[in-house]
Amino acid sequence: MVARVQHYSRRTTLTAHARLRRRLLLGAAALPFAGSGLARAASSTFSLALIGQCLIRHDLRVRSWPGFAPLARQLRENDACFSDLEVVIRGPREGAATRQLDTVHTAEPVVLDCLRDFGVTFLATSNNHAFDVGTGGILDTMDALRAHRLAFAGSGLTVADAAAPSFQQTAAGRLAVVAAAAGMIREGGAATRSRPGVHELRGGRDGLDASDVERMLESLRRAALEGAVVIAYLHNHLWETDMARTPEWQREFARRCIDAGANVFAAHGAPLLQGLELYRGAPLFHGLGSFIFQTRKAEEAYGEPTWESLVAECRFEGRQFVGAQLTPVSLAPVGEGGPEDLVTRGRPSPATAGQARVALARVAGLSRRLGYRLHLDGDRAVLAAG
Repeated sequence: MVARVQHYSRRTTLTAHARLRRRLLLGAAALPFAGSGLARAASSTFSLALIGQCLIRHDLRVRSWPGFAPLARQLRENDACFSDLEVVIRGPREGAATRQLDTVHTAEPVVLDCLRDFGVTFLATSNNHAFDVGTGGILDTMDALRAHRLAFAGSGLTVADAAAPSFQQTAAGRLAVVAAAAGMIREGGAATRSRPGVHELRGGRDGLDASDVERMLESLRRAALEGAVVIAYLHNHLWETDMARTPEWQREFARRCIDAGANVFAAHGAPLLQGLELYRGAPLFHGLGSFIFQTRKAEEAYGEPTWESLVAECRFEGRQFVGAQLTPVSLAPVGEGGPEDLVTRGRPSPATAGQARVALARVAGLSRRLGYRLHLDGDRAVLAAG
């Protein structure tokens, strides 16, 4: 894979060979959509995989497992794959921990190679863990992402830098991401006019600061003018009492992002799946859960939904969303070697038929609360634009 990465125009370019392979596979990938009119001409289609956040503290490749190959193959068949990097990449500027040690998320740069091998091409860096080892950790993470040729959005040397759209160039077109975080950003972690940090949207459980929201909307307008497929991303920790429920202010914020030019809204934060809906033909994924969850917390700290995830493969004609296929993923709540085996805990595999039906039924129920009826098709689901 050949890549060029830079801020405000961070790019990752696919090789012609990889692009041709993906096109040859596209016909087979489109078969589940044939009944809904989504089997379009391959030459005009941009495919984007959205996955849960990646709390990856260890290189999963050191312990092989059957789930890696099929997931990597699935993600790589798309033009781009987007997630959230829920760790700080360790480097020379690492400072003292800014939170309790059992919730400090750091990792060596090798985990970025692991994510690239999975097929991840674009990462959000706007989250509550970006400041776990201080400002130096934010800078080291940005440097490591550039060195590993991964596009990223949501952190920068200034607030303008952190809020700016970032781009990935593929053979099928451009992807742009504007990323932000809301809730649990500790003092010193947010970018300002003179300090590096993450792009924070200040606010509380009733909504977000109007000036911060307008800054993000303006970045989305800029990205749309570039002709890219645009993701509006929010890492939200302003949860409802029931974490599975989507706050009403988030739904309104997501709609405003679409009105400003985004083609899809995606969110992480709560460690489980939330519902999804459509607005003006654009998908709003209010909570994608986790794709990798190498947490050190005790097993009893979480429930069954924490270990469920989805791969959402979205298809666009030009910048127009035409549909998505949702494939459930199952995470390992306990490592192969028992509760103390944190290397294999939380790693993903394709869900079994039974696991898939449970996860999809849960997401379908949450989506109905938002007014959207998700079409279930066995161990997958289809999200249609019309």
